[in-house]
Amino acid sequence: MDNKKIVCLGGGIGTANLIKGLKKHYKNITVVVAMTDDGGSAGRLRRFYRIPPPGDLVSCIASMSNEDKIMKDLLTFRFPGDRYGADGDLPGHKFGNLMLVALTAVMGDFGKAVSEMQRIFKVTGRIFPSSSESVSIWALTSTGQKVEREENIDLGRFTGKIEKLYLRPENPSAPKEVVDAILDADVVIGGPGDLYTTVLPVLLVPDIIKAINKSKAKKIFIVNVANKSFETPSYEIKDFVAAIVKHCKSNVFDYFLVNSNTKPKIPQKFSRQYDYVKSDNAKTGSDIKIVKQDLVDEKFPIYHDSDKLAKALTEII
Repeated sequence: MDNKKIVCLGGGIGTANLIKGLKKHYKNITVVVAMTDDGGSAGRLRRFYRIPPPGDLVSCIASMSNEDKIMKDLLTFRFPGDRYGADGDLPGHKFGNLMLVALTAVMGDFGKAVSEMQRIFKVTGRIFPSSSESVSIWALTSTGQKVEREENIDLGRFTGKIEKLYLRPENPSAPKEVVDAILDADVVIGGPGDLYTTVLPVLLVPDIIKAINKSKAKKIFIVNVANKSFETPSYEIKDFVAAIVKHCKSNVFDYFLVNSNTKPKIPQKFSRQYDYVKSDNAKTGSDIKIVKQDLVDEKFPIYHDSDKLAKALTEII
């Protein structure tokens, strides 16, 4: 088991999938989770109980847990019903989200509750929120529309293409542990995950981007297997690079890891919403190293295969 210090930035399904594979190779993993979620179960609990969104933190806890499978399944169990239902209703909630809300009430502090939940579920590594403040996002589109809330961006409730993403407040602080972990890291990994609703909301936290720029770590960005048609429509590698440069003032990543296997057919259910990110002729006009490998989960080809992804990363690291 390698002892290199790795920091993963994001927190959504992509990050949960990533760390599931990484923890088989590395024991010193820190995950920094975006705190801008305001949709589904997490958003409902955020509004109803006035706490930070628990959903992505819980997903990462489940992925990094060393408890029995039944305990991890319990964390991610979702009560039947509409996840976008009324804020005070039980249906559609994830059990782990409710548990984190309960732990927050018992301990009187959200951060302490997150730490305690990691202890209870025997987590490998550490998981932190990107900010301890209440943070939201909004975006400007190519049609001049101002799109409020993560849920509206995530569900494509806007016209045109996303041009720029913003945090509210503009300058939330990051926990000291997050900054220290990045400065001390051997490797910093961005993504995979929704660019505008998962990855950039972490990179836009001023303390975090400053720490990344100062860090001597090897910095790797994992490009999504597939584009969401309304969030990153027809994006190529150069478009991901351009979005990072626009929001971070420079490209902060040394490597871009890209899936090269687009043979598996995207299920018809998702084919209108997702399309493969093309890796052919990937040119960015910079000194970025582009690494192409077969990374796709052939059973569910809009995501990475955890083990393939972890193996590709070990070769770069």
